[in-house]
Amino acid sequence: MEVLAIDKNKIVTENQSEVNHYSRNCLFPIFLKLENLETIIVGGGNIALEKLRALINNSPDAKVELLAKEIKTEVKEFLIKYKIPFREKLFEEKDITGKNLVIVAIDDQKVSAEIHKICERQNILVNVADTPDYCDFYLSSIVQKGNLKIAISTNGKSPTIAKRVKDILNDAFPDEINDVLNNMEVIRKKLSGDFKKKVFQLNNITSVLTLKTQAENSKQLKIEDSFIYVSIAIGLIIGFLLGEYL
Repeated sequence: MEVLAIDKNKIVTENQSEVNHYSRNCLFPIFLKLENLETIIVGGGNIALEKLRALINNSPDAKVELLAKEIKTEVKEFLIKYKIPFREKLFEEKDITGKNLVIVAIDDQKVSAEIHKICERQNILVNVADTPDYCDFYLSSIVQKGNLKIAISTNGKSPTIAKRVKDILNDAFPDEINDVLNNMEVIRKKLSGDFKKKVFQLNNITSVLTLKTQAENSKQLKIEDSFIYVSIAIGLIIGFLLGEYL
């Protein structure tokens, strides 16, 4: 009888790889030019308004319309203000024919499931609010400073964490980062040579900033270390004095 040799290390590695695959975020981040796509939001309540604001704030020229049986006054005011077309009627399959993106923001799970099936049949990407199983894509938390835009995803696990990360990054990046990007664009356009040479030149230009940052960080660390040592020394002195006089 043939005996098969088993490499335990290989098994552990493969299992670990499988675990890592299923425990990480496998969503593919992508930035869309919504002015070139047809988007429709189904729903006329607060969630629909939240989605509308997200779209318009990020893509002011987005081609978007809204459809709902009933549209709240606040939503209607937003639609009128930004000249977004809307229809107050019951949903029909023909309403999404020819659309590229569909965002469903209604409380009716049955209708939401029906719209999801229709989108699936017509190869239309759909997002059903608060229903990950019916989502082909998610709307991310966004950090934006001028031309810099960062999308944050927790794979649908925790919008609260996504918002916290957004706040941290908003504080971390100064508003002047946009000036840096504009300056880098000017420099990039003036560089000559092929792509490899341009990358080399850009690295040389930005290395000065890196060295300066490293020096500042090193200086900061030395200052912080000094404070730590001084604090320890003061603590020891106080401890000694207390021991002497108590």
